[in-house]
Amino acid sequence: MELFLAADVRPFAIAAVMLFGLTAIEVLMLLVGVSLSELVDKSFGEHGLSHSLSWLNVGGVPLMVLILLALAFFAAAGFLIQALAAALIRPLPVLIAATGAVAAAVPAVRWSSRQVARVVPRDETYVVELADFVGRTAEVTVGPLDQGKPGRVRLKDIHGNWHVANARAAQAQDRIPVGATVLLVDQAKGVFLAIPAPADLAAGPSPSDGTLER
Repeated sequence: MELFLAADVRPFAIAAVMLFGLTAIEVLMLLVGVSLSELVDKSFGEHGLSHSLSWLNVGGVPLMVLILLALAFFAAAGFLIQALAAALIRPLPVLIAATGAVAAAVPAVRWSSRQVARVVPRDETYVVELADFVGRTAEVTVGPLDQGKPGRVRLKDIHGNWHVANARAAQAQDRIPVGATVLLVDQAKGVFLAIPAPADLAAGPSPSDGTLER
């Protein structure tokens, strides 16, 4: 703990704390049907910065994933640099160590984000139009879906790519449980309205990933 709080590694310790804090916040928000990652992506997109940072794979994976990767690699590189420097002579000045950690983190984030993009589905607003999902079936992954806070559903687009979207029950009397197959019938302000899928549609293949109760 003393090493973790030392002035020589303070920027890297702060990055590590931010990493764990943001991860915990994202998990807690998902439990209530809201995604911090989605909120950050929408805010970032409104400022039109994705194109200028496309070399870092912004837009290829959720921005929150990039932030978490950057914090992780910056913290790890910083602790490693200072540990090696202390073993050889003495810890480096914080500014020099931080510069080295950034230099190591940037290519690491760029490479790792490409690997993550192969397995992590993008949210609905960054790959296809929202209207394209209306009429498609999805599986409830965070729910149940009712008239309260939106839950989450997972579905494939016309290209076979997986997406995660906010949804609530279209009818007041419906309470659609986690794991159920639903039909998306409309959307408003980024939230889809869903009804239980007809039997012939619900019989089709559905994702088998873990689900969450909210």
